[in-house]
Amino acid sequence: MDKASLIGIIIGVGCLGFVFFEVSHGHLAMFFSMEGVLMVFGGSLSVTFMAMPMDKMKQVPNYIKRFLLHKGLEPVEVIHLMNDLAEKARRDGILALESETQKIKDPFLASGLKMAVDGVEPSAIESTLRMEIAAMQERHKAGKKFFDLIKLYGPGYGLVGTLVGQVGMFGQLASADIGALGHALALAVVATMYGAIIANAVCGPIGDKLALRSSEEIQGREMMLQGILSIQSGDNPRVTLDKCLAFVPGPARAKFKQAA
Repeated sequence: MDKASLIGIIIGVGCLGFVFFEVSHGHLAMFFSMEGVLMVFGGSLSVTFMAMPMDKMKQVPNYIKRFLLHKGLEPVEVIHLMNDLAEKARRDGILALESETQKIKDPFLASGLKMAVDGVEPSAIESTLRMEIAAMQERHKAGKKFFDLIKLYGPGYGLVGTLVGQVGMFGQLASADIGALGHALALAVVATMYGAIIANAVCGPIGDKLALRSSEEIQGREMMLQGILSIQSGDNPRVTLDKCLAFVPGPARAKFKQAA
């Protein structure tokens, strides 16, 4: 579980729940409107189906899982791993890494090491792995696009719900039915609230987190790529370490160099 995402959810839900409870004096049902739900949530979902192909829509559970769960290697872990592999290759030869490829869980790194052990040309290794990075980046864009669409059109459907509620309210003025007028006004206000919440408290943060995770994973892949090429070329492990450290901030580099 991604701790930051969990903390954000708890804080957001807690603050909204407290405010709703205080304003309604415990009658939380006043914030529910089936018409508003259908207009904002149903309308926003319809936009995503219209804008994205079905194969991307089937991946929505994976997008949400990626937001809640982070299984990728942290930069520190990548640096330690590449440094260990470089030292082993320097000590026992690059063919000794063949057994290590069976232990590595990251398919990108395992594939690159296998090509290096098999003696594939460095240019071929680099072009193949960069194509994998580009393909991964495109897949990640689809996840952010899904939430960006809802963030963009959710408030718009909330405005439509508000207009519908106002039309209904004006249509009931002649009857002077306070209950009907109140129901129409509630729809108008609640629809706008739903649109604002879904855009700013749900889909916006999720899309931003997915974009950040994507950039982190791309950086990790670049570190692996440079490490693999350095190991294959027979560089000193310290040189391999320095190439990987080029991707991390200065304070982190100092810690690694002191440890080395």
